Amino acid sequence: MVHLTSIPKDHEINKPLVEGLDKLNLGTSSTDDTFTTTVYGSRFAAQDLPKHEMPECEMPKEVAYRMIKDDLSLDGNPMLNLASFVTTFMEKEVEDLMTESFSKNFIDYEEYPQSADIQNRCVSMIGRLFNAPVDEEGAAAVGTSTVGSSEAIMLAVLAMKKRWQNARKAAGKPFDKPNIVMSSAVQVCWEKAARYFEVEEKYVYCTPERYVIDPEETVKLVDENTIGICVILGTTYTGEYEDAKAVNDLLIEKKIDTVIHIDAASGGFVAPFVVPELEWDFRLEKVVSINTSGHKYGLVYPGVGWIVWRAPEYLPKELVFNINYLGADQASFTLNFSKGASQVIGQYYQLIRLGKHGYRAIMTNLTRTADYLSNSLEQLGFVIMSKKNGEGLPLVAFRFDTKSNKHYDEFALAHQLRGRSWVVPAYTMAPHTEDLKMLRVVVREDFSKSRCDQLLADIKLCIQVLDDMDKDTIKKNMEYIHAHATHSGKSKHNHPHYRKEKHSLQGKTGKTHAIC
Repeated sequence: MVHLTSIPKDHEINKPLVEGLDKLNLGTSSTDDTFTTTVYGSRFAAQDLPKHEMPECEMPKEVAYRMIKDDLSLDGNPMLNLASFVTTFMEKEVEDLMTESFSKNFIDYEEYPQSADIQNRCVSMIGRLFNAPVDEEGAAAVGTSTVGSSEAIMLAVLAMKKRWQNARKAAGKPFDKPNIVMSSAVQVCWEKAARYFEVEEKYVYCTPERYVIDPEETVKLVDENTIGICVILGTTYTGEYEDAKAVNDLLIEKKIDTVIHIDAASGGFVAPFVVPELEWDFRLEKVVSINTSGHKYGLVYPGVGWIVWRAPEYLPKELVFNINYLGADQASFTLNFSKGASQVIGQYYQLIRLGKHGYRAIMTNLTRTADYLSNSLEQLGFVIMSKKNGEGLPLVAFRFDTKSNKHYDEFALAHQLRGRSWVVPAYTMAPHTEDLKMLRVVVREDFSKSRCDQLLADIKLCIQVLDDMDKDTIKKNMEYIHAHATHSGKSKHNHPHYRKEKHSLQGKTGKTHAIC
């Protein structure tokens, strides 16, 4: 996901740091030093860090490094960021491997054939993990790496749309009004894919009691213009697995000719190891494509994703380009071209370093930790919205019990925890859930029981602090934390021309998009 930003006008660049005061500079010194003492004794430490225009002259590498490092020190601690699914820990050996591959352009197969072959090995391993048909006669399953699940989903939607259009053209029927059926709890990349590729969204709305699609309702929305159904293996809100088998069986029972794409961005590396008996993948006849994120529970730093199709017939040939690039013939289906090889190499390392046993051990530990956190939060009086015992992702979604009559909400608790350095996001649930509010903790590989206990202690402390405050004090406290301890609403990467759009689910309903 890339942020839009505006290029500031000259008069904006010269604004003072504090409104109402003149812009000040440090005075000159007779001992101005380019860089012979330390970084902080140089003239660069007494100047503004360039922000809007390239400087005319260079600076020493040590100074550039230290100035940027100091700037980045104001970022949050990734290990305390419990909002994101994205991997924050990898072993030093794989970090070294990835660093050594920074200069490799992955797309240059002629120059870096082993890197290309490593992608092929990953695709094969992941395809087999998802039970791609390998024993049957006919064309083999096909897959590729992507920058992340967002790109993989874009490719999946393109393939489903083109296949549907081809079938409609062959039958002499209109092909100008494609639609796709999906949950209102989808990640925003699904909305983007539908809008960018001109596909109508048909939503299965959540309810205050149900946070995933209802299979019957889902199948009822399918018509002759439906290019496919999105089923999520682990929604971003509650982590619950949608029932792919029920949707699959209903389509077969009703003899409906449409396909299923599984969005396994988060669950693709969890379910096969924690609940291997769960049928969600290519074991189901109607499932034709699956995406997953290597940089989530695939345990690789961002960004790498994967997509696998059951057979070439589900990836129309006219979408694939055969390119002779720097002397090597290659079949390409991607939204971008040049990219580094590091993340693919990192994924291969994890697959062979950990093996199935290693992934199973890690995912089982995460599930146990999530269950421990759920049970502990229940004792503190919270209502748990997520599943336990491996029936969903290793995350905990929770909210206050309405019977507790708290004079503050989940957002107040999230703000209070931010004051303790924890990033525990509060959300407004998907539309049609009566503006249900919730908090969510993602249990990642580096979230140990010890850190979990520290979080629980701070949640209890923050509740006690909020209980002792009156409504006005809580409001003032939230405003203070919002202004000084968070970056919400203060970001500079949101161009004013594009604010308050009304075409997305968030713009239409106030739904908060859960962080991935």
